[in-house]
Amino acid sequence: MHSNRSGPLPSKNPSHPVDKHVGAKIRLRRKSLGISQAKLALGLDLTFQQIQKYERGANRISASMLYRLAGVLRAQPAWFFEGLPATDAEEAPSTAQLEKAQAITALLASPDGIALAQLLSGLEPRRRRKVLGLMAALGPPADQEEAA
Repeated sequence: MHSNRSGPLPSKNPSHPVDKHVGAKIRLRRKSLGISQAKLALGLDLTFQQIQKYERGANRISASMLYRLAGVLRAQPAWFFEGLPATDAEEAPSTAQLEKAQAITALLASPDGIALAQLLSGLEPRRRRKVLGLMAALGPPADQEEAA
């Protein structure tokens, strides 16, 4: 008999950048709503450890589970893919593009990223631009420093 309970898709390969990106978006949304991993897991009939694995990108999320997660987290399923490089039938995004998108999403999902976003969102646009200018003056992003 087949179970209705969705679980992780088996994967022998290391985490794919898209899995990490989606996981970081799950964490970002969960934390922005003030939901613990345990509470989210309860709403999905999973363990909190499974939520941790999804958030790290260690386990792949099936389409049906992503749909259920989106419902519990009150987000459109497509939102979890926002920030990834656009796909093109002729040219797939490079691993470097995927990793850069994942790094940005991971930062936004981190405690510092969430605090930064909350503080920036509370500033009027003029002040926000000044803060961004200050940050830009502090130096180029790490990936640009390495390329120089």
